[in-house]
Amino acid sequence: MTSNRSDELFAGLRPVHSHEEDKPLRLPKPKLPKLPKLTLARRAKRPKPERPSGGHQPPPPPRPKVQKPKPAKRGRSWLRTLGTWTVVAGIWGGMAAGAVLAYFAYDLPDIGAVAQAERRPAVIVLASDGTEFARFGDLHGTVLTVKELPPHLVNAVLAIEDRRFYYHFGIDPIGLARAVYVNWRSGRAVQGGSTITQQLAKNLFLTPEKSLKRKMQEAMLALWLEHRFSKDQILTAYLNRVYLGAGTYGVDAAARTYFGKPATQADVREAAVIAGLLKAPSRYAPSSNPDESAERAKVVMAAMVDGGFITAQELEAARNTPPAPKHKPGGDGRYFADWVTELVNGFIGAEHGDVVVRTTLDLKVQRAAENRVQEILTGPGAQQNVGQAAVVAMAPDGAVRALVGGRDYDASEFNRATQARRQPGSSFKPFVYLAALQQGWNPDSTIEDTPLRIGTWAPSNYEGKFRGSVTLATALAHSSNVGTVRLIERVGVDRVRQLAASFGVGSPLGRDLSLALGTSEVTLLELTRAYAGLANRGVPVMPYAITEIADRQGNVLYRRQGGGADPVADPAQVGQLVRMMTGVVEYGTGKSARLDRPVAGKTGTTQDYHDAWFMGFTADLVAGVWLGNDNNAEMKRVTGGSLPAKLWHAFMADAHAGLPPRPLPGMDGVAGPAYVATAPLTAGEPAHGKPTPSGGGGGGIGGLIDRLLGGVSAPSGPVVRADLPSHTR
Repeated sequence: MTSNRSDELFAGLRPVHSHEEDKPLRLPKPKLPKLPKLTLARRAKRPKPERPSGGHQPPPPPRPKVQKPKPAKRGRSWLRTLGTWTVVAGIWGGMAAGAVLAYFAYDLPDIGAVAQAERRPAVIVLASDGTEFARFGDLHGTVLTVKELPPHLVNAVLAIEDRRFYYHFGIDPIGLARAVYVNWRSGRAVQGGSTITQQLAKNLFLTPEKSLKRKMQEAMLALWLEHRFSKDQILTAYLNRVYLGAGTYGVDAAARTYFGKPATQADVREAAVIAGLLKAPSRYAPSSNPDESAERAKVVMAAMVDGGFITAQELEAARNTPPAPKHKPGGDGRYFADWVTELVNGFIGAEHGDVVVRTTLDLKVQRAAENRVQEILTGPGAQQNVGQAAVVAMAPDGAVRALVGGRDYDASEFNRATQARRQPGSSFKPFVYLAALQQGWNPDSTIEDTPLRIGTWAPSNYEGKFRGSVTLATALAHSSNVGTVRLIERVGVDRVRQLAASFGVGSPLGRDLSLALGTSEVTLLELTRAYAGLANRGVPVMPYAITEIADRQGNVLYRRQGGGADPVADPAQVGQLVRMMTGVVEYGTGKSARLDRPVAGKTGTTQDYHDAWFMGFTADLVAGVWLGNDNNAEMKRVTGGSLPAKLWHAFMADAHAGLPPRPLPGMDGVAGPAYVATAPLTAGEPAHGKPTPSGGGGGGIGGLIDRLLGGVSAPSGPVVRADLPSHTR
């Protein structure tokens, strides 16, 4: 039998019970060891049952089992805690992400405003016959939808840029992961993870800056675009706005610029070239890097096969298609076109939109000039150390028909026809002789072609010989340096300067006697303009290249109105000079320039063969030619009567093909315009009005020395310089 004592609720030693006596044996209460406090709830004490009075105690009734409270499982508690903290962390993370997005979105551009992106206005340049030959600015072609473009063009772009375009939501995690892996394997960035939507977002709204902020903004805008527009709309916008080199935006403008056709007519190979431009427009432009462009196109076509857009047979057919002829952005006349675009703002202001400019350029004449320049520079010019050339041709009224500013526009855009100032040498002499004719001299008047020394300066003739007393016509034809120096001393330096300026020579001209030998630098354009004034019977001309400017809708913004100017020299005297200049070609230094029609011209060569010129005109065309080197290096005995005269002859023969010969102005029996002399002077009277002192050596050496050493017609300070040329031709 067991007792119902409370101490049995605890673990420990039990007391020993005896059954020898009826009386219960009372034993002292054992001292129990101290046990730790339980965390269980205390159970209420139950009353003890009454003990029977004698005999054996009946067995106590069985104790009811007490259910101990079960402690909570530790796993569930941990999950509950984890869930709680996850929710809390999610709330805080969401708030942090919202703050980050708010930071990146704070300076996002106004989507509504930027969607109408500003661009440089396009300038489309037409030749005189209406043929388009150049475009400048940001060129946009016809806006074409995805459905209007050839499928192979759209597929070429998708194959190389974003094959999963129609399957992602604006950001492509798969493509991004692939790019990361490929770049990791390669050890460098060889593949990008941006989608077409992201690229469009960047092109429309953002700058090319490479930063985390810009990438985040790009992703946010990409999601917005995907939400707002359909896939076809996004792809259409991308194909019509993406930059493709040479100032072109959109696939249609690129196709027209590089292949001379609209994008709707591009074949598979051309489509691959256009798609290849997306990676690096300048590097892969077929106009500037045809070889790299072709290699890039092969990569694009291989991607099209790999993506299932074309078959291997179509790839082979595309590779075997002969490429279209190379088409340079700007085409023929690129130096001319550059010059024209610089003039547009002066006529219609800088705040203009897209415009179409009709010019005076004659494409036939322009191509003849370009071809002949290349021919002379790659042939005899290469053997005689001639590095550059320039040509300007204009009608006698100043309409520029051709302009070549150098041997290679791609290598150097510097325009040597309009920007370079070089010494013209003896090609400046006609203005000295015209000044003499104005003072009463005539072609048969004589001048001394004999040795001359002024201080340390001793001008000499190119051949090193002297002809004695010669007529002005002979002195000009044979380019007598000594005779021309004596002549400018008689007529006055200032008179020659003013006369040249009145014909359009705008560059500063020196005020010493070496001006007679062409020591003051001028541009080819302004000297050709001055010769055009001679061909125009003494009426100065203003070179012009633009006849009309209109907007894209055909509204005329500017139209040239012809205006007549008064002659600055007596047409009869100009006619005398023209007759003298024919002798240069017929029997003088410019015989290599002879044509099958009357020609008037003049050669020019500077000291040590740094520059060589030929300037001349027929009844139909005025042209100037310059040969030299940008670094002023010496050519190998190239004179104006050699390579420049030959170049001028070849070019003018091409330009006049099919035109009947006509007599030169002033020699055709036609009376010139009325002329009123402003200050008629007599022969021998200096420009400043002081009588010429007498002296030996031609009757004017005393006055010549006086002026060179500080006389009234000389500038302040000594005029005789150590760098004066000894001869030109």
